[in-house]
Amino acid sequence: GVPGIMDVYRAGNITIANAPGTGIADDKAIYSYMPEIVEFYTGRKAILGNIPTWRCSEPDSLKYVLEHISELVIKEVHGSGGYGMLVGPAATKKECEAFAKKLQAKPSNYIAQPTLALSTCPILTEKGLSPRHVDLRPYVLVSDRIQIV
Repeated sequence: GVPGIMDVYRAGNITIANAPGTGIADDKAIYSYMPEIVEFYTGRKAILGNIPTWRCSEPDSLKYVLEHISELVIKEVHGSGGYGMLVGPAATKKECEAFAKKLQAKPSNYIAQPTLALSTCPILTEKGLSPRHVDLRPYVLVSDRIQIV
């Protein structure tokens, strides 16, 4: 990070677009609670479904994940960018066994999800158009007078 940025922020001299603390929404363990969070704050069930997510910190979930490790995607709770994860269907038996040991050593560091068919978008490459995976993350800002998507 930028040295001293938090001092300048606390003094009110700058605004940070992604203010400190907003990263909690990126936490994969928090994601697994979203249906309950939505219902708690709105009094209604979430409109969109959640991807099934097993919290490895829960004994029954850990047992399931270990039994199905070759079928699941296992991610570090605080990880990003595809680091520190296992894509079971693409992993070797040896890789699955090594990852199972990591899971058992620190289960609270991981969640697991089924693999998903990701959308693609045509991208121009040196050889012409080629499909690439898309990860669209919309952000919405709302106030009494404006809506920005």
